[in-house]
Amino acid sequence: MGFDLLLGNGALKSRLGAALAQEKTGHCYLLAGPAGSGKTTLARLLAAALQCEGREKPCGICGSCRKAMAGIHPDIITVDTPDRKTVPVERIRALQADAYIRPNEGRRKVYLFPRAQALTESAQNALLKLIEEPPPYGVFLLLSDNPERLLPTVRSRCQLLRLEPLSQAEALPWLAERFPQRDREALLAAYRRGGGYLGAAAAVLEGELLAPETETLLQCLTRRDMLGLTALGASLERKTREELLALLQAWKALLARALMARSGLPESREAAGLGRALAAPALMRCLQGVDTCLEAADSNVGLGHLCGYLTAEMQDALAL
Repeated sequence: MGFDLLLGNGALKSRLGAALAQEKTGHCYLLAGPAGSGKTTLARLLAAALQCEGREKPCGICGSCRKAMAGIHPDIITVDTPDRKTVPVERIRALQADAYIRPNEGRRKVYLFPRAQALTESAQNALLKLIEEPPPYGVFLLLSDNPERLLPTVRSRCQLLRLEPLSQAEALPWLAERFPQRDREALLAAYRRGGGYLGAAAAVLEGELLAPETETLLQCLTRRDMLGLTALGASLERKTREELLALLQAWKALLARALMARSGLPESREAAGLGRALAAPALMRCLQGVDTCLEAADSNVGLGHLCGYLTAEMQDALAL
């Protein structure tokens, strides 16, 4: 098994494999990369490897690996406060007390910090004291999409594991298997928009699953159906403000991708079709109308006024 579950990043995986084989692992790692780059997958694999009882680490077969991959190993502890924007110093003080209690059953105690950049300055300073003089069995895995927000003193105590983007050859087969209903152009567009990172590309494709109202919008715009736009606008007035905002954000992204498709960039089938149906000025007029509605919605303008304005703007765009 090894680190095969993490695609790409060959040099990083070789480095970790060699360190594990020679039992020369560090006690503090900083896993850095943007959202969707594979930090969580790497952290899970590394935590399993540090507890692994097999020859190739992680073997994926032994009891320790199975517990680690299932998230139920008693000596792999997640350090976070998901209900808060930051991780306060009190959470680290609790960790300090726990860190000097020997492992329950594993070789090590592994602490995962899924939002290391969310540690307050006082929490980072408290953590610094621990990672400067850790217990011999303690390992700390700090995950961050913005490692520059960590104190230089904390970063200097960590071995940096920076996740790299994947090549098209590595990413597209995985995306095609995960999203078999999407054509190659949509997969390629998502890959590029995700910066070469699988998680980010998958998030793009999942966000492109069209709501019924978006399907209707596409039909109205491509067929230049003025009456259909009027009916669609009237139906939106029954939505909550939150539902309408989410829909408008999706429409904004779709219209922006249609403009990109007109410039020759690969895009999803829906965006490319809309780009062929409407000229750039019409797409821009629709996009500006959506933007105006999003700004007005933040000022508590009534939903009826928003929907009426947007309907008129889109109908005017079709007349261009």
